[in-house]
Amino acid sequence: MSQGRVLTCRAAVCWEKGEELKIEEIQVAPPSKNEVRVKIIATSLCYSDIAALDGKFLSIYPIVLGHEGAGVVESVGEGVTEGEFAPGDTVIPLFLPQCKKCSVCLHKTANVCVEFMSEFNGLMADGTSRMSCRGQPLFQFIGCSTFSEYCVVSVNNLCKINPQAPLDKVCIYSCGFCTGYGSALNNANVEKGSSCAVWGLGTLGLSAVLGCRDAGATRIIGIDVNPSKFAIAKEFGATEVINPRDLTVPIDEHLMKTYGGINYTFGCIGNIQTMKEAFGSTSLGYGVCVLLGVSPNGQELGIEPIQCQLGRTLKGSLFGGYKSKDSVPRLVQEYMDGLLPTDKLITHHLSLVEVNKAIELLKSGQTIRSVIHHE
Repeated sequence: MSQGRVLTCRAAVCWEKGEELKIEEIQVAPPSKNEVRVKIIATSLCYSDIAALDGKFLSIYPIVLGHEGAGVVESVGEGVTEGEFAPGDTVIPLFLPQCKKCSVCLHKTANVCVEFMSEFNGLMADGTSRMSCRGQPLFQFIGCSTFSEYCVVSVNNLCKINPQAPLDKVCIYSCGFCTGYGSALNNANVEKGSSCAVWGLGTLGLSAVLGCRDAGATRIIGIDVNPSKFAIAKEFGATEVINPRDLTVPIDEHLMKTYGGINYTFGCIGNIQTMKEAFGSTSLGYGVCVLLGVSPNGQELGIEPIQCQLGRTLKGSLFGGYKSKDSVPRLVQEYMDGLLPTDKLITHHLSLVEVNKAIELLKSGQTIRSVIHHE
């Protein structure tokens, strides 16, 4: 029995900004009050992990990255009841907590629990870390750190899912898929018969395309400079695709001139220029633009007030507007029922020692989602 004991396991550690991740033996302390220790079976790589590695997001080191994981409960801390979580439960750690008590969680539609911002210091609620390497504490990544074979999370950052779910397929439901899919259904509230345009056809963008399709949009334009992603975009529901490099005018000018503006646009790239293009392409008077991609620290969008005064709406999306603990189990079940074709988003399967290869594949646009297996 490992209950109450420190565990030694492998993890990919980011020691300094911009360095390759190093596979290290680390120690993971037992869970404290209202915490759960999880054995991670599979985890996928998200652009937010790369942004943290490159110092464009959080910038705290040394840190164990990873926040799209799935696994099983290994042990629980004080105050965690068997009805809540018990060893052997199949679970997904969640970077976005849901305490179900704060004013945000009690709001009908809001989902950014007040506990979320406290995760940016890389520590647990008591101000300490559960991870260390050769005696040095390691920061934890937005409440998760799934690039480790074991991690400790708050009960508010964890949900139970169908135990039959394939963990190497549903790990993406802890961030990427939900963020994109929900941005169309929950944040934009895409209407049947409307037009949509999606900038960036990675996991976020393709999931947004799927959400637009399921909402009943009749024109869905996929936009990317990598034409290798066009085929899957059409599979997910894009009615047309555009490579901005093939145009003689800026993409927003093209969309305004050709269609008179787009009803709903989605900026799924962490790039200020493409975010401006997405907003500038929305229909005058009623167009809605939703921003999803993580942009570098300190950058500002610089939108002129008149852009909004013309009746356009600019919104952000975190986790697709879903309340995490409530929604992820339901979405996983929809996947199990064959309603969500998210297997197609996973293009590579790698081992933990190949984590740097996964990073290069994502940076170079050769993958949509790479899943890293701990077993």
